[in-house]
Amino acid sequence: PAAHVLRAARNADKTLITDVELFDLFEGSHVGEGKKSLAIAVTLQPRDKTLTDEAIEKVSDSIVAAVGKATGGLLRS
Repeated sequence: PAAHVLRAARNADKTLITDVELFDLFEGSHVGEGKKSLAIAVTLQPRDKTLTDEAIEKVSDSIVAAVGKATGGLLRS
């Protein structure tokens, strides 16, 4: 369920991630039988400094890993 994806993404970095929202859902033969493609928006709000590109990449990687571990989901390219 999408709720599992959202929860896993939120928990990837509780200090930086302030919101996670589902904004699109695709189902059908183009994504595979029994599969869904979810698009989420993640809001980061650092409290003590401006994030560098490297820090944002690190959080992004953490989100992908957390969602994958919790749901078995994969990042589409």
